Amino acid sequence: MKKFLLTALFLAGSISASFAIAQTDAQTDSDPPYGMTPLEAYSLFLDNYNSGEYEIALTFGEWMLEARPRQIQGHPSFTLDTQFRRFIRIYESLGDEESDPSEKTRWFNKALNVFDIVEETYGEEDYDEFDWLIRKGTFYQNNHRDLDQGLQRAYELYETAYELDHERFVERGGGYFAQILLQSYVSTGEQDKALAMIDVIEPLAGLELQNQIEEAREQLFQEPEERIAFIEGRLDQVEDRELALMELAELYIEIGDRDSAFEITLELYELNPNFENTRTLADRALSNAEYETAIRYLKEALELSPDNEHSKRIALEIAENFQNLDDLRSAREYARQALEYDSNYGEAYMRIASIYAAAVTECTSGRSIERDDKTVYWLVADYLEKAKEVSPELTSRANRQIESYKPVMPTTQEKFFRDWNEGDSFQIDGSIGECYAWINETTTVR
Repeated sequence: MKKFLLTALFLAGSISASFAIAQTDAQTDSDPPYGMTPLEAYSLFLDNYNSGEYEIALTFGEWMLEARPRQIQGHPSFTLDTQFRRFIRIYESLGDEESDPSEKTRWFNKALNVFDIVEETYGEEDYDEFDWLIRKGTFYQNNHRDLDQGLQRAYELYETAYELDHERFVERGGGYFAQILLQSYVSTGEQDKALAMIDVIEPLAGLELQNQIEEAREQLFQEPEERIAFIEGRLDQVEDRELALMELAELYIEIGDRDSAFEITLELYELNPNFENTRTLADRALSNAEYETAIRYLKEALELSPDNEHSKRIALEIAENFQNLDDLRSAREYARQALEYDSNYGEAYMRIASIYAAAVTECTSGRSIERDDKTVYWLVADYLEKAKEVSPELTSRANRQIESYKPVMPTTQEKFFRDWNEGDSFQIDGSIGECYAWINETTTVR
């Protein structure tokens, strides 16, 4: 080996006459240089390749591109396939070092010529077409700025590899090449190719590629109407129908088609009557003032509520809807239930005040309000005061309502004739009118 290394160093400076004489007239480009044996030349090629002395390596190795030896006696680990890859790396590296564009192109073309030699060398059984297509595509991609239509050629080669073996293509590079090809289809507006590819690769894709697929879909269908058509067209094929329906419902809401959104939400509810789907149906009913339907779904949502915060709000919504139906007893029941979830829930106290005020309106329907009816407003004021106490942010609103009820509370004269003294306890129940029996609460004369 010392002899080989000394020879390499000597040749790097100048080729001596002794080596020149050693070359016979019969030597061709397929023979090792300077009369060397294949083993001697290959050894010097490999030493210089490993040390990064690529131009010297070429001096001792380029004969292999013509001879294409399948083996070299005395070097059992030799493989021709490996040498081809080394020559591509050498030519690419030497091209990268060039500042002269024409020289850079010359080296890159020599590398591309190796790909052609590989294809010529191997028969169908020995030639791994898929592997070399990927390698050649990568070469074009890495050097596309210095090669005519470099990226286009890379995509074409990747496409050929993909068509050759879908599964292997997805696996290669952990999905990297699949991402590159899919994005090329998206960026060039080749929607049909992109969608066809997604259908093939999605079942094979890992997490990163799955994310890329979703991004590709977003880019392919930027308009809601397009995405709706796409999702509806593949609803029967998708694995997660619920997820697809959720997106479809959101898209219909986005374009203002609430009827279609409702139909989708109904299907979602039938598929999975969870809290979110039940709550959505309740909201839809509320928006249409369908109070009975809203109550039905709100009650179901209350059973599925994830925490007390949600529960208290839902209970209060149920109370409001019962009040809208003039079912004041049920309204109070659910307002009280809201307070069971949170005793400091000011809005619930405000609601009970509203319910009791509504009771006066209901009980005096068709007649004038009388002295006993007016006493209910003391109880209404009690609840408004309580709302202020537990939720100071309600103070202004509660005060305005208290002021609005003062003119209809019993007057001084009315209290005098009934011997009602300020601060006395007073019962709001059937004693002031059968209509108020269900209230059955104690207030204070004001």
